[in-house]
Amino acid sequence: MEVMQVLHMNGGMGETSYANNSLLQRKAILMTKPIIEAAATALFSTADTAFHASLAIADLGCSSGPNALFAMSEIITVMINLCKATNHELPEFQVFLNDLPGNDFNTIFAGLLPRFQEKLSEQMKGKYGASATFSCFFNGVPSSFYGRLFARESMHLIHSSYSLHWLSQVPIGIEGNKGNIYIARSSPPGVIRAYYEQFQRDFSMFLECRGQELVMGGRMVLTIPGRRSDDPSSKECCSIWELLAIALNEMVSKGLIEEEKLDSFNIPNYTPSPKEVRLEVQKQGSFSIDYLEVSEVNLSIFDSDFNPNVASEDEGYNLAKCVRAVAEPMLVDHFGEEIIDEVFKRFGAQPAAHMLKENPALVNVVISLKKIA
Repeated sequence: MEVMQVLHMNGGMGETSYANNSLLQRKAILMTKPIIEAAATALFSTADTAFHASLAIADLGCSSGPNALFAMSEIITVMINLCKATNHELPEFQVFLNDLPGNDFNTIFAGLLPRFQEKLSEQMKGKYGASATFSCFFNGVPSSFYGRLFARESMHLIHSSYSLHWLSQVPIGIEGNKGNIYIARSSPPGVIRAYYEQFQRDFSMFLECRGQELVMGGRMVLTIPGRRSDDPSSKECCSIWELLAIALNEMVSKGLIEEEKLDSFNIPNYTPSPKEVRLEVQKQGSFSIDYLEVSEVNLSIFDSDFNPNVASEDEGYNLAKCVRAVAEPMLVDHFGEEIIDEVFKRFGAQPAAHMLKENPALVNVVISLKKIA
């Protein structure tokens, strides 16, 4: 699997698009809103970065749909409010939206950005009056964040949510992971080790690159799907992929998929523990940690409080649509398009019962960093 070409969410605004099936990811951003606000406020109060004529901010792994602009909107709003409260002139904002080249940037820039800019302008005039001027420049950055994206010491605040669990490649040496598509209880120790070592290389490179691009005192807020447990095969981080593997194995047993095809498919993903995240930050050395916590987002798509006594079959199919919006491009590339509807029909029949038993939630590792070296 060539991750650079294949890894992207379903584009457009259709029924199976990421834009219409990313409420879980939006929940995660909403939960981290106070941490984003704290990082932006800390940046503003830092004398050598607060009062530049322009402020450069970025969302890395922005994907497509409304979430792509949500975090950037929060940061801009905080800065507008701080400038108003302290009687400081607004900087010009440079906003960079990054994802891999296969991302649907057209939906962002042609479909969503014009209205977003109108709302920002209305917000500005509400704060500063009808004659106020406001400059905000948006840029697409189609490239991997496991390499350099920006000029040295040119960025002030970087945000990334639900992106850094994706690896730059499927780990090498995991041929023994038969019947699984990710780390599972039955995965050999060498497979688990290969996934972890790939995460270490990738996250270290990410930190190295951002350390070069941020100004001294610049901030970074990252939300990474992860786990509380020290066990990488824990159900709190692997259950969704295990359910998808069950659906695929059922199709193998029915002769709808070749067993060899399934055995050669693995998801380029790793969900780290807080300890693993902290270790890589400390080893790399460019950042101090302002905040590191674990949070949870309930897997119930529409209800804030999931009640296992009233879980419906619809919950399973809602979750299936969310997973399809994320995984379909990878599955199509490996297995072909003709199996997709059947895969997610089978997948959707499972999660409701699973949620009834275990009331699962997605575990997130949230970290706020300051550039110090």
